[in-house]
Amino acid sequence: MKLKSFLAIAFVSLFIVSCGSKKNVVKSSKRKKNTTVVKKLPSVKQKEHVKKLTKKKKNLNKHTLTYIKKYAPLAVIKMHEYKIPASITLAQGILESGNGRSRLASKSNNHFGIKCHRGWKGKRVYHDDDKKDDCFRKYDYVEHSYNDHSKFLTGRKRYAFLFKLRITDYKGWARGLKKAGYATDKKYPKKLIGIIQNYQLYEFDKVRKKDLKKYKRENRKPKVVTASTKVGTKTTTSIATYTVKKGDTLYSISKKTNVSVNELKKLNNLKDNIISIGQKLKLKK
Repeated sequence: MKLKSFLAIAFVSLFIVSCGSKKNVVKSSKRKKNTTVVKKLPSVKQKEHVKKLTKKKKNLNKHTLTYIKKYAPLAVIKMHEYKIPASITLAQGILESGNGRSRLASKSNNHFGIKCHRGWKGKRVYHDDDKKDDCFRKYDYVEHSYNDHSKFLTGRKRYAFLFKLRITDYKGWARGLKKAGYATDKKYPKKLIGIIQNYQLYEFDKVRKKDLKKYKRENRKPKVVTASTKVGTKTTTSIATYTVKKGDTLYSISKKTNVSVNELKKLNNLKDNIISIGQKLKLKK
């Protein structure tokens, strides 16, 4: 009897422990924070724009203001590349992505609610929209979403009439997008126009192309400087160099110049990967 009692108690204890262990298994539901921000964007005075707005108007959505500060330069760049008003691109991004905070935007970097459509070969995710499990495009970076939005509008005949409008005619664009079938919401034009007027996004339509020179200068490939000195009538062999800038690493320089990290270290007698701003690195013998 004692043996049976012992076995019964042991079985009950084992059952309780196994049940308890199941309760302790918790799947992490933390959402990955979106850190894919475009680097080296030019200033289109978006911070000053937001400051002026907040002085004039109170109770503006803080998330919308943050979105403007973050992505207004990108909308202006796309305007000059594809002739789509920056105000429209920005307002659509704000509306479609819930200020970049929607699930589709935060997890898939899709800021314009663009669905897969026929011919889409990129990544995809599924969300309930017009129907259950609608297919949406997924991007690695937010800027890819902005690029695709511009290409989406310029590459389809149904939107062609919009490009005959003036770049400052945001009302015409808002109504035209609905007419062309971009959105099924009857109030879509009104919502876009409301965002543009409330946050004065039409100011970004006035930014000139020459104001974006800084962007082009910062993002172009680094120049390889050749130095040569004359000795009498002879010229010494030219030496290609790269001047280290803020944020540079040997790896990033290697990618920019197509010279391997090991080769850079060998050419410059580097014992480790430490480099300093202003330092000139040889790129070839």
